[in-house]
Amino acid sequence: MSLDDQNAESGRYLEAPDAASAPPGARENGKMRFEFKATDFVVYPAHGVGQILSIEEQTVAGASLEFFVIFFTKSKMTVRVPVRKAANVGMRKPSDHSSVQGVKQILSETPRKGRGNWSRLAQEYEGKIKSGDIVAVAEVARDLFRPGDSGQSFSERRLYVSALDRLCGEIALVDGISEEQALKELEGLLKTGKLKRSA
Repeated sequence: MSLDDQNAESGRYLEAPDAASAPPGARENGKMRFEFKATDFVVYPAHGVGQILSIEEQTVAGASLEFFVIFFTKSKMTVRVPVRKAANVGMRKPSDHSSVQGVKQILSETPRKGRGNWSRLAQEYEGKIKSGDIVAVAEVARDLFRPGDSGQSFSERRLYVSALDRLCGEIALVDGISEEQALKELEGLLKTGKLKRSA
């Protein structure tokens, strides 16, 4: 990802939702905040994988606040996340290789049939996607996968695509491949799991 391309984009600026104050043990030096520094890639639950462009200080309502300025290449959007709230909104470092392997294993498992009415299940799936937990997101993709979109409602499809999109971005980054390659691999694993169910 080129920083020149990122800086050329004006982007849209958002502030993370309100949350409690920072956790103890946060770093206070000029280059790093809460284990993050400029140029780090991060996973932000609401938008997926982004890169921290800078850590800026601004005065808001008379108070001095620090913000992570994060650029999301896929949506060409820039988000400002208050440093003290980053952990509370679920911002984290990308998963390690062993976590990604665990996710791939989940995707190749037999899908689990959700119990209860669709409205409750949809809220549960949405919550898992918004959590930013890569394992929970993989479970949503696995359970909502339908080969060739067969038998999939509009809302199921929307949740499935959202979950798969989050997985592809993070797995592509961790494995050092393109998102298209990651998508192909993940859909292959999902088909394997679906075949196990029909066997």
